[in-house]
Amino acid sequence: MGDPFGLIGQWLMDLVTGWGMQPVAALTLLRFLGAAILATVLLLVCFLLIVAERKLLGRFQDRYGPNRVGPWGVFQTVADFVKLIGKEIVVPDGIDKPVYWLAPLLVVMSVVGIWAVVPFAPGFLGTDLNVGILYIVSVGAIGTLGIIMAGWSSNNKFALLGAFRAVAQLVSYEIPMVLTLLVPTMLAGSMGIAAIVEAQKDMWFITAAPLAALVFLISSVAENGRAPFDLMEGESEIVAGFNIEYGGLAFGMFYVGEFLHAFTVGVLFSTLFLGGWQGPGAEQFPLLGLVYFFAKAFVVWFITVWIRGSFPRVRIDQLLSLNWKFLTPLALLIVSLTAVVDKLAVEQGWSRILALLAANGALFVGTMAVLGAYGRSVRLREERLRATAGGLSTGIAR
Repeated sequence: MGDPFGLIGQWLMDLVTGWGMQPVAALTLLRFLGAAILATVLLLVCFLLIVAERKLLGRFQDRYGPNRVGPWGVFQTVADFVKLIGKEIVVPDGIDKPVYWLAPLLVVMSVVGIWAVVPFAPGFLGTDLNVGILYIVSVGAIGTLGIIMAGWSSNNKFALLGAFRAVAQLVSYEIPMVLTLLVPTMLAGSMGIAAIVEAQKDMWFITAAPLAALVFLISSVAENGRAPFDLMEGESEIVAGFNIEYGGLAFGMFYVGEFLHAFTVGVLFSTLFLGGWQGPGAEQFPLLGLVYFFAKAFVVWFITVWIRGSFPRVRIDQLLSLNWKFLTPLALLIVSLTAVVDKLAVEQGWSRILALLAANGALFVGTMAVLGAYGRSVRLREERLRATAGGLSTGIAR
């Protein structure tokens, strides 16, 4: 059983062609079947993710979380799903119905579609595209389209304003995320996801590009719209955001898309920077690679949940300033520095990992120095303003 996934695939191919189907038609049928199985499994996994995240957030915030429905509250999501099914779907007047109903489907599809190019284990992936990075970026952008469609078609000004705010956030944070995706592409010499995983056999890319990994994680959390960047659904500000006019299963699809996207962030991070399925004995025992893959993904997912439960929501001006004034320039510097140092290391015969680590260390020190100088200038400006305001109030009192 050195390649169980290949054996299963060959057995299914032989079975279908044995029924008299042509090989091309059989391959097409099996691919559609695999896509349906993947989507079903992901939606079932989402049930477990929701329960696990709610339990974790409860522990982080000194409470129990779900603990009534089923043992330890594990069936709470099932109860919520049954409730959503039983809810009446109230459709507002004046909506654009085709766009209104298509929006939640696009949001879920954009997340599930990313998994088509993710290698779970040796020989176990949907399709090996040589432009896998470009595919991930383009498919992920469909979710942004679904959000603006939901707000635009709802015939509600609050939904439209929420959609505008959400799209401004998503588009802004996609820029540093896409820039940092260039780093594993350059280090692997390929845009294929499987090739990027193979290139990390001797060195995980997080060791050579820790700053790129950090920027990618922050921008991915913001692009998902989770705390502390959860301004897409600022209930106290814009009446629940772009999905205000959705109820029942339609709202549930937005809910599923958010939770599944959070785990997809962990999957992408582990694939691009933590070696994916790479690990001791993974090539000899592919099932072990599957264990490594999901273990790494769950660790990153746990970190994102930890962040969500630990930090308060930022303001919209702070969110956009963080992106345009800090993350985007830093991402540009990381990509430029990685390209130059990696090229020099290859030409001069230097240790690639040491050269890239030194470059990242120098950039980190420089970034902290710039942030320190900026913080001091802000404090001085505020002190001058307070002094000026104090002098004016004293003069008025006299």
